[in-house]
Amino acid sequence: MRNWRMKICVGVYCIMMATGGCTSDKPAPLTALAPPPNVDTQVLQVMTEGKRLFDEGRWEAARQQFQVAVQQQADLAEAHYNLALCMDKMGNQAGAKKHFIEAANLAPGNKVIWNSPPLRRYGNVPDAPAEATSTPVMPGFGGGATPGGGGRGF
Repeated sequence: MRNWRMKICVGVYCIMMATGGCTSDKPAPLTALAPPPNVDTQVLQVMTEGKRLFDEGRWEAARQQFQVAVQQQADLAEAHYNLALCMDKMGNQAGAKKHFIEAANLAPGNKVIWNSPPLRRYGNVPDAPAEATSTPVMPGFGGGATPGGGGRGF
């Protein structure tokens, strides 16, 4: 009887240790985004080179490449995002904010851009939907509407 209890305790302990070791408070490192397939050939080359330089930690050289990509295709969210990442790494918060917000505006459905910590820091993106600030209007007795609801106490 005692032997199976010991096995269960050891098993529970191992599961707890395994799941606790997999979690981490350390955020994933931010990486430059690859260009989408619908870009011009020249922009594709510039973005690819910029991503390579970014991955090597050469922020200024990568920034220059992404700046060229933005100039060549101003509606490319990934180029703005990558440019913002470089500017953020280099300490240019004003420039980074501008390009993070532009990237978000150009790619409203892109979860990587919208969930990025820098956009939240610079873009003032709310974590939760705003709550209603007015009293809800509930229908009253007889079809009329009164603030806060309620009929005539029937």
